[in-house]
Amino acid sequence: MKYRRFGGLDWEVSALGFGTMRLPVIGEDSKNVDQAEAIRMIRYAIDHGINYVDTAYTYHGGNSEIILGKALMDGYRERIRLATKLPSWLVKSRADMDRILGQQLNRLKTDYIDFYLLHSLNKQAWNKLLELKILDWVENVISEGKLRYLGFSFHDEYEVLKEIVDAYDWTFCQIQYNYENENIQAGTEGLEYAAGKGLAVVIMEPLLGGMLTNPPDAVRAIWDRENRNPVDMAFQWLWNKPEISVVLSGMSAMEQVRQNIQSASTSGVGTLTQNDLDLVARVHAKYQEIRPIPCTKCEYCMPCPNGVNIPRNFELYNVAIAYNNPSSGKEGYNRLMPKEQRASSCEACGTCEEKCPQHIPIREWMPRVHEALSSG
Repeated sequence: MKYRRFGGLDWEVSALGFGTMRLPVIGEDSKNVDQAEAIRMIRYAIDHGINYVDTAYTYHGGNSEIILGKALMDGYRERIRLATKLPSWLVKSRADMDRILGQQLNRLKTDYIDFYLLHSLNKQAWNKLLELKILDWVENVISEGKLRYLGFSFHDEYEVLKEIVDAYDWTFCQIQYNYENENIQAGTEGLEYAAGKGLAVVIMEPLLGGMLTNPPDAVRAIWDRENRNPVDMAFQWLWNKPEISVVLSGMSAMEQVRQNIQSASTSGVGTLTQNDLDLVARVHAKYQEIRPIPCTKCEYCMPCPNGVNIPRNFELYNVAIAYNNPSSGKEGYNRLMPKEQRASSCEACGTCEEKCPQHIPIREWMPRVHEALSSG
């Protein structure tokens, strides 16, 4: 295992961290974790050098923390730094903060959390937590020895990240980042800003929720010509950057644990050649090329008089096609998008087409998007 500096702390973190959001499950119910196998995987990872394990209050319906607590018995707790998260969307009062942290300490069978994150911050969640005086509460529980260091995980735009970074003396932050997300959410600009302020930067979704593991034929051909493994290259692209402290992987099978540990053992800042970087750039360009709808998300088409979120519908469709992952597009469309924003609400008025600089025939695409992504 290779190790890297964790921001301003006098401690080195393993290049690979174990994320426990995607533990192995029995059947289709994500709450029904295969406990014995999950514990075996976590302990194997620790035995092979991983010293950063990440969980959250809501992962696997709360069972992730419970199982991790069991995995860290028998001396394993002392060998790692433990990270978990306060669910920002469930906190309505200071009493909620105390209750949730108490549950977490009990689930994890520990007296303290090394790295505590305010979970899934965006502008709205951050402003709500500020109103609840979250930072005063954190300082209090740190003084009591229940928490050691504070950070946050993030899902919003760069300017919001900058605002949050500048608001407190954070130890670390966690951002979604991979070679397909350099200009999405925090992006490269956010990575460099946070690291420049002395924060350790933890990376989540290095494989874009698994979508980079099974590329479509046009992308796979590029990797195959250079005899490169797309998973290993996605990780190495991240580890090549000095601003990154640790890359989390949500591993759901022992073989993934073994392969990712092997990748981490060959990692390092500046290890990729210019040819390697050019290869990843070609892969990224191909992904962009095979997106069927040439939407740039400029939002000139918005607002739609009928409430349709045109760029989001196009993005979900493009992701489903380009990443060979229709289930992701369908989940975003049917479960996460309000019904009135879906393509099915389009009344073909044509207002949007007059504004679109890409001259996309939006009225023609909307029924096709709905047909492809709707669950019915």
